[in-house]
Amino acid sequence: MEAGRFEEAMEAFLPAARSGNADAEELIGVMYALGLGVERDDERAFEWYLRAAMKGHPGAQSGVGWYYEVGRGMPSPDLVRGYMWYVLSAIGGDPDAAISQEEIIKKMTQEEIDRALVLVNDYRPWMYPFR
Repeated sequence: MEAGRFEEAMEAFLPAARSGNADAEELIGVMYALGLGVERDDERAFEWYLRAAMKGHPGAQSGVGWYYEVGRGMPSPDLVRGYMWYVLSAIGGDPDAAISQEEIIKKMTQEEIDRALVLVNDYRPWMYPFR
């Protein structure tokens, strides 16, 4: 992928992703999000990111958060879920997630923040039991 050989990259990533490799799933999400070697497809990008995010992949979690924040490829933005995914991403170690949290929180009400934190507390022990 780094060499710009996106078709070859997709051929390499798909078997790994289909076997549950979160890194491969996240990279396929990137390819669909940016249209690298494939037609840009926000719905497919989101779904690939989501698969990796549910496995605790911090980069994919930020990707899911961004899709929810801006509402791209979905009916409308969902700031509660966007914030939730950014928080989980930060817990997982994504250095950019804290910046994303700071930006999205400016758009949220206190009620939305509180609802997001309830969801974080639901997901955190399952995804990050030792953090």
